[in-house]
Amino acid sequence: MTQQDQLENHRMEWISFIKPILIGAVVAFLVISFFVFGLNNPAPEWGRFWKIRPLIITPLAGAVGGAFYAYMQSRVNRGFNRTAAVLISLLVYIIGVWLGVVLGLDGTLWD
Repeated sequence: MTQQDQLENHRMEWISFIKPILIGAVVAFLVISFFVFGLNNPAPEWGRFWKIRPLIITPLAGAVGGAFYAYMQSRVNRGFNRTAAVLISLLVYIIGVWLGVVLGLDGTLWD
């Protein structure tokens, strides 16, 4: 295997790890957007920039869930049961996004 082939393999591994992270973050952003942008009259004591915190924390939680999924997929290639890996990853992702929503909306909508 030449050095160019090794570089291409490394690049493909990196892309296969980044893709679930981005998908997880985008899905989490859409979930929190439903709550944040769906509110017409926020309480004045929340401040002017109250939307920033949930729009940052929840996608980060989704990205961590996506990273866990990518990690579990790498374990599948080493002999771990694929169905179990997907179910565990889905459970971790849902719990992570839920905790991200709670932490992001703490003190505003989640009080």
